[in-house]
Amino acid sequence: MSSIIARRRHPAAGYAAVAGGLVVFGVLYGTLSGGGASAAAPAQDTTQVSQGHALFITSCSSCHGLDAQGTSQAPSLIGAGAAAVDFQMSTGRMPAKALTAENERKPQVEFNTAQIHDIAAYIASLGGGPAIPSAEQVSTSGADTALGSQLFSTNCAQCHGFAGAGGALTYGKNAPSLNASTPTQIYEAMLTGPEAMPVFGDGTIKPAEKKDIIAYIDATRNEANPGGFSLGRTGTTTEGLLGWLGGLGFLVLIAMWLTAKRRDHLKAESEQTHE
Repeated sequence: MSSIIARRRHPAAGYAAVAGGLVVFGVLYGTLSGGGASAAAPAQDTTQVSQGHALFITSCSSCHGLDAQGTSQAPSLIGAGAAAVDFQMSTGRMPAKALTAENERKPQVEFNTAQIHDIAAYIASLGGGPAIPSAEQVSTSGADTALGSQLFSTNCAQCHGFAGAGGALTYGKNAPSLNASTPTQIYEAMLTGPEAMPVFGDGTIKPAEKKDIIAYIDATRNEANPGGFSLGRTGTTTEGLLGWLGGLGFLVLIAMWLTAKRRDHLKAESEQTHE
């Protein structure tokens, strides 16, 4: 007993206890987190990854680096995830043709869906990241559009507008219109936060709530315009400006017409006087 007490009083005993505790904690954490990560990690198709790597080398590596580690021209893609690749490439934002403040959506997409998924699989193999959402994840069946409207107003309308028509931001950037975005692209944008958009992970907006937002966007852009021309649904400011300019222009034309009529009348009177 005395020998045990003596060891406890040894100057190195405290350090040994702390080191032992750290080792035990590290082993437990590694076992738990490692097992969970392995179970959750999606299986990679080696053929798809190989094909994606070949496409990446020929089309993307000049900016992002041979190993996707990033360069002075473009960021690292390690950990970006397949969803980010699919969003950027399926919307035509990538490959970029020039370095600008923001890569805008282009109508012409350079790669087909299979090629995009190949590159996405290769990037995912480098460091995980958000996966491309499944058809079930983006399905709006049973979604609550009323809740989606509230969520959109709270989280999205400040930049994209209440009807998803988009709008200008600072530093030469803009929030794009959502009229041409597919449900998958909208979901991916919330997962990855492209450009100036923040990331809305599942901890911020739950998967079911993401469906509600997508359902609201889809319902809004497909609803009829009973008032006629929608003016892009950018709000009362645009409508007021059009009314002001149109009304002012009409009044100017009327004033010019009346002035011309008056001038013609005076000219006719002058000619009659001289006769």
